[in-house]
Amino acid sequence: MRSGYFITGTDTDVGKTWATLALMHFFQQHGRTVLGMKPVAAGALWQEGQLKNADALLLQAHSSLPVAYSLINPYVYEQAISPHLAGVNNPVEVQKIVACYQQLKVQAECIVVEGAGGWLSPINQHQAIADVAQALGLPVIIVVAIRLGCINQALLTYRAVKSSGLECVGWIAQCNDVTMLAMQENIQSIQVRVDAPLLGCLPFQAVADFAELARKFETRYLIST
Repeated sequence: MRSGYFITGTDTDVGKTWATLALMHFFQQHGRTVLGMKPVAAGALWQEGQLKNADALLLQAHSSLPVAYSLINPYVYEQAISPHLAGVNNPVEVQKIVACYQQLKVQAECIVVEGAGGWLSPINQHQAIADVAQALGLPVIIVVAIRLGCINQALLTYRAVKSSGLECVGWIAQCNDVTMLAMQENIQSIQVRVDAPLLGCLPFQAVADFAELARKFETRYLIST
């Protein structure tokens, strides 16, 4: 089992947070201490004098150890728009993210880092979320929303990750659209075209049960890596 993973998605709103939380529960079920991290988040509310993002709060709540919110989510913006636009007055600095990650890394056996948007989503005027992943040097897991257009999105994202030089250890099928036609056929079409294992298919849940979702992962891939 690796000491950390970077979770990216084929787009925004594909289920990265639920997949990240399910992975955290998976590693915890296998006896590892786990911390979640969401370096950049756009869309937040003021709580106790501090902006906090709902997804980052979930990662904090499901972590094995209590950790300061500012380490889990060092860059949080109030507006739910692209970080490079939301953060004009407080742009993301990748080295600050790396420093926060290093502080988390010494506290737990595994750090699961959730990206923002898709692989090439800009985080400032010159860099994208891919630059964060490269700076952290973590193996990448792609979350694919199984919906119309998912094959193209999955292949483009996979090729972009591979071209970055980072290892893609696998992908997750996030089955959010219960009306999706030929769902299994679409998943199989991605499988035969992506040279990385399908780590698990996460079914639709109206209310998340992350412990149950964690049992959908293929242990042989995540424990042997």
